[in-house]
Amino acid sequence: MKHQKMQIDNEFISEVFGKFDENIKKLENSFSVTIVNRDDNIIISGDENNVNTASKVISAIVLSANRGEIIDEQKINYYISELKEKTLEEIEKINDDFVCMSISGRPVKPKTLGQKVYTDKIKNNTIIFGIGPAGTGKTYLAMAAAIHAFKNNDVNRIILTRPAIEAGENLGFLPGDMQQKVDPYLRPLYDALYEIMGADQFQKNVEKGAIEVAPLAYMRGRTLDNSFIVLDEAQNTTPEQMKMFLTRIGFGSKAVITGDITQIDLPGGKRSGLIESTKILKGIDGIEIVTLTNKDVVRHPLVQKIINAYEVYEQKKEKSSKQKK
Repeated sequence: MKHQKMQIDNEFISEVFGKFDENIKKLENSFSVTIVNRDDNIIISGDENNVNTASKVISAIVLSANRGEIIDEQKINYYISELKEKTLEEIEKINDDFVCMSISGRPVKPKTLGQKVYTDKIKNNTIIFGIGPAGTGKTYLAMAAAIHAFKNNDVNRIILTRPAIEAGENLGFLPGDMQQKVDPYLRPLYDALYEIMGADQFQKNVEKGAIEVAPLAYMRGRTLDNSFIVLDEAQNTTPEQMKMFLTRIGFGSKAVITGDITQIDLPGGKRSGLIESTKILKGIDGIEIVTLTNKDVVRHPLVQKIINAYEVYEQKKEKSSKQKK
C-alpha cells in the first residue's frame, strides 16, 4: 500500500473536496483509495497506480480552480476518465487553445481533448466532419470558429444551414409562411450566434447579407466563395443532399459538417448522407473526420449517463439480433 502526501493551498481545499466532500468521495469510489485532509495536507492511501492517478486528478482540480474555472461534476468525471490513461500535461494542453470571446466576455474554448482535436482540425482543413452525440459542442465550437474567421476577415460571409427534417412532427401543420415554418428548426443556430456574437450584431450582419441562416434546400444551385459554412444535423441529409452541399464549396471557403449518427430522423429507412459521405471521402487531403465520444459531453452529467445507457441498450439489441439470425 502506498501513502502519498499532497500539500494544497487552503483556498483550493473546498474545490478539491467539493460540497459535502462529494468530489473526494467520487475519487475514493473510482480508485479504491482513502483520502484525508490532515494538517493542511491531503494524504492518499491505496494501491500505487490508483494513488498516482488520484493525485493527478487532484492536481488537475487545483490547476483548474487556480484559473478560476467552475469545478463541477462534469469536470471531475472528465478528469477521472481521462487521467487513467493520459498525463496531466496532455490534459493541460486544452487550456492553450482559444477560439473566440463571447459577447459576455467569456472565452470560448475546447473543454476536452476530443474538442481540442476538433478545433485544431477546423483551423487546418477545408472540410471538417464533426460527428458525435448530443452535448459534445460540435455545433457551438463550429459557430465560434466561423465567427472568429469572420471577425478576422478570413471569410466574407457566414452561412449556417440544416435540413428541415421533421423529428416525428409535421411541418405542414405549423403556422406561418415557409420561413416561419423552418425557423424552429434553425433556432439552435440562432441561439449560438446570439450567445457568441450578440443579437444586435447578428441582426446587422444578416441585413448586410454577411450572415445567412437557411434550410439546406436553399443551397442548391449556388457556389459559395469566401464563406464559412456550417451544416448542422447532417445525419438527416440524404446522400443526394450531401453531395449537393459539398459541391457548393468555392474558393476561400471552409465547411464544417456536424451530426449525430445515433439520431437519424430520415423517413422510410433512407440512407444518411453523413454516414455515406464519411465512407466515400475518408483519406482525401484537406478533409478531416473527427469523432467525438461521450467523454466529450459538456452538458449536465446526466446527458453522459443517458448516452451511455442508450449505447449499452443498442449493443444488447444488436447482439440479440445477430444471435436470432
